[in-house]
Amino acid sequence: MDIIKQLKNLNCGKVLANCNLKDYTTYQMEGVADALIFPNTVEELKNILQFLRKNHLKHKMIGNGSNLIFGVHYDGILVKLEAFDHLDIKDNTVVVGAGYPIMKLALKTSRMGLSGLEFASGIPGTVGGAIFMNAGAYKSDMGYIVKSVTVLTPDMEIKKLTNKDMEFHYRTSFLQKHPEYVCLEATLELMSGEKEEIIDLIKERKKRRLETQPLEYPSAGSVFRNPDGDFAGRLIELIGYKGKRCGGAEVSKKHANFIINKENATGEDIKNLIVEIQEKVKEQTGIELKVEQEFVE
Repeated sequence: MDIIKQLKNLNCGKVLANCNLKDYTTYQMEGVADALIFPNTVEELKNILQFLRKNHLKHKMIGNGSNLIFGVHYDGILVKLEAFDHLDIKDNTVVVGAGYPIMKLALKTSRMGLSGLEFASGIPGTVGGAIFMNAGAYKSDMGYIVKSVTVLTPDMEIKKLTNKDMEFHYRTSFLQKHPEYVCLEATLELMSGEKEEIIDLIKERKKRRLETQPLEYPSAGSVFRNPDGDFAGRLIELIGYKGKRCGGAEVSKKHANFIINKENATGEDIKNLIVEIQEKVKEQTGIELKVEQEFVE
């Protein structure tokens, strides 16, 4: 019996065979994964992971695919926690599922006069993905607002990790170093604020993003971390790579720290352009740019 049939026989959520990565990554890159499965409950997720591990099948948890760069073929199974989107808000405390879109949450809480998630109003990921990456902007990140994270451990136990346990640092967390742990939900602590002020701030930042970022093209946001005391975009401009093409991928002419899918780009096009930029910046400035995005092998 083939693997797809076995996955379907688990009755653990919808299974898509030969899944088009274009539909599940913000780069909308050309490529295919062997299968994508959507569990509906923690028990279904446990059954899927036990099956995948028992059969030594390559697999990866994904959110909105907003920081992932795949090759043309991912010979494994992707698991998407789209159904884990419960939300409970009581006073300043938010309990939210890993699959809930972080941008949607930022807008919802802002309309309730809750402050702390304004930085996430332009981040196209899920709560789980944002926690995994410790996503941030405007000198704030998830580490400032996460009180605790409920995870599924490698032993299939449900455990609560505190903010300290999560080891949040610039664009990293405990989950990045321990990808066998799966984020199920998070408890966030926000602050009461003036609703109009919060919404005005979000609108102002959206206007600025529209003016300075290539939001009209598929991308995954900032490609490189900013080095201490400098900006990755400035260094990329310095080496003359604004507008540089590699296949269907292009360094944005609007913001040099964005790579856009200009024309049917593959993950290889994007990866090759990233590696080339790193080499040229290192060669000309001595600075080693660190990638914020993940190359999925």
